[in-house]
Amino acid sequence: MAITRPAPSGPDTHEPTRAAAPEPPAAQRPTPRSGAESRSPLVLTMLLLTLVLLQGPIRGALNAPVMQSWMTVFVAVLVQALPFLVLGVLLSAAIAVFVPPAFFARALPSRPALAVPVAGMAGAMLPGCECASVPVAGALVRRGVTPAAALAFLLSAPAINPIVLTATAVAFPRDPEMVVGRLVAGLLVSCVMGWLWQRLGRTDWLRTPRRSHYEGPSKGAAFWNSVRHDVMHAGGFLVVGAMAAATLKAVAPASWLRTAAENPLVAILALAVLAVLLSICSEADAFVAASLTQFSLTAKLAFLVVGPMIDLKLFAMQAGTFGRGFALRFAPATFVVAIAGAVLTGAVLL
Repeated sequence: MAITRPAPSGPDTHEPTRAAAPEPPAAQRPTPRSGAESRSPLVLTMLLLTLVLLQGPIRGALNAPVMQSWMTVFVAVLVQALPFLVLGVLLSAAIAVFVPPAFFARALPSRPALAVPVAGMAGAMLPGCECASVPVAGALVRRGVTPAAALAFLLSAPAINPIVLTATAVAFPRDPEMVVGRLVAGLLVSCVMGWLWQRLGRTDWLRTPRRSHYEGPSKGAAFWNSVRHDVMHAGGFLVVGAMAAATLKAVAPASWLRTAAENPLVAILALAVLAVLLSICSEADAFVAASLTQFSLTAKLAFLVVGPMIDLKLFAMQAGTFGRGFALRFAPATFVVAIAGAVLTGAVLL
């Protein structure tokens, strides 16, 4: 009896199998446009049309004396501060990317009490803005540097580096003592905070930092990523700071500013709080402080000492790098010590 096998189902087996068409490379595939990307040209067009239709009222508003004064202060602060901001960002990115953290670990003394002032003075010699100092300090802690020395470097590098001191000298050409005062107060506060952490800090308050974006796949890519990030980040805060300074100068009643400036304690606290809220990059804050002509040099020094050490963006970066518990303890202590250091330095030098 012959056994017949069932014919295979599906396509004819005698037909040659067709090879599947290769997929196009990823670079040639059409990328779907998101809703935000597709709407952005429409939003820009509507904005331009609105400006064209309202050019008459806008021109009239800009010709008002108050707006003329506002624009003068705003443009002056931006033009003076922008070159120092760009130069500081370039140098700080170069140091963060090309100088290995092991260099700092080898250069610092083994004793924490001596490592703190050495780290503070290293910050005075190496340019670095706030955006770079926090990741560099995190890398130092991750490489085994004592946290007290890393925190001293974190505070001193953006506050008293050569770019910042040069910008301060340009912003205060008639008050050279402001440069010395900023150097002394910044170094004093950074050392005091390092020693306080060495004495009172606990290891469970400080989270070991993760790998930062400065340690990219290649040195060149990490450098330009750092430059783009810091220019956009610090430039935005510079614009906000220039706008705030121009508004205080042109819109705020002179009697209010005079009343606040005449009370030394109120003036110092007001500018210290303003430094925290404005979050201006340290390469540009001297020009904003110089525009506040109603206030004393000591109050301006408090603005220059507090801002690079603790502001809104620094608090967020410190919380993200070292943990929120650390930031909630370290930021208020830094604020108080920075004000005290500025007042003490101002009483002696200014």
